[in-house]
Amino acid sequence: MKLTNKKFIKNIEKKYTFEKKPSVAVAVSGGPDSMSLLFLVNAFVKNKKGNLMALIVDHRIRKNSKEESKYISAYLDKKNINSHILTVDKDNVRKKSMNEARNNRYNLLTDFCIKNNILHLFIAHHKNDNLETFLNRKIAGSDFYGLKSMSELSLYNKVCLIRPLLNFSKETLLDYNKKNNIKYINDPTNLNLVYTRPIIRNFLKNSDQKTIKEINKDFDNMLFYSPYFIQMIFEILLKNIVWIDSKKIVVSIDNVKNLNKISTENIIRRIYQFLFYQSNAPRSKKTRILISQIKKLNFKHFNIKGMIVKKNHDFLTFSR
Repeated sequence: MKLTNKKFIKNIEKKYTFEKKPSVAVAVSGGPDSMSLLFLVNAFVKNKKGNLMALIVDHRIRKNSKEESKYISAYLDKKNINSHILTVDKDNVRKKSMNEARNNRYNLLTDFCIKNNILHLFIAHHKNDNLETFLNRKIAGSDFYGLKSMSELSLYNKVCLIRPLLNFSKETLLDYNKKNNIKYINDPTNLNLVYTRPIIRNFLKNSDQKTIKEINKDFDNMLFYSPYFIQMIFEILLKNIVWIDSKKIVVSIDNVKNLNKISTENIIRRIYQFLFYQSNAPRSKKTRILISQIKKLNFKHFNIKGMIVKKNHDFLTFSR
């Protein structure tokens, strides 16, 4: 699929709602993906007479991360694109893991947006990234919610995250950069097979077309059926709620006990997300332990990630 400024502007105007003169930010790593997104969003902002800020995160994981950030900022300055370097506090760099780096990055990015009244933050994840995430989560045993992988539109720390490139491949972005003479740098960690994602990326790169076709089919089927599964979970939950307020949800224990494990697990996760106002629900292993405990005659109470589950006669009470 060919990618042009005109096509990109038309696409995001159709899908999303912005202010009259939008003030937006783009997360920029300096790699080919984020650089292509930055110049696409820049074209959109110019068309709308808005404001754009490129946010560059110095993650402090590699020795040359500071120099890379400065190089990107200087390059963008020549292109008349405003940029700001956000530096991760060294006290937050302990494990040097991808998960830690991700949390540090998103916290810095969204904090900046909140302080500067920026409602929308663009993220450069693309089709290949979503497929890698799908495989990664499938290996980890994620449910339908996890296997959906990344959404085009989501909320993080009260900032709207937009991923408008999820339908475009890596090759398409590289082609856009080439045609528009956009410079970028390559992150060496993308080739480091110590991490799970590069291993999956390497697997996909070296797989034959038949394997890739089967993986894409599996992913497409999941995307098609997951909304129906999610709707079913909410309908079951709503039909069995006895009492609900901001701090407590009471459901019928008999109906929960008679459901299959997958459905019960998802209901518990949704209850947790409602009570704690966050998307990070308890992991499957802990939830399955709770389910096995609920089915015991002597079950009284259970603490799962700060949520207290108690049995009262024929009801289960979930509370903060």
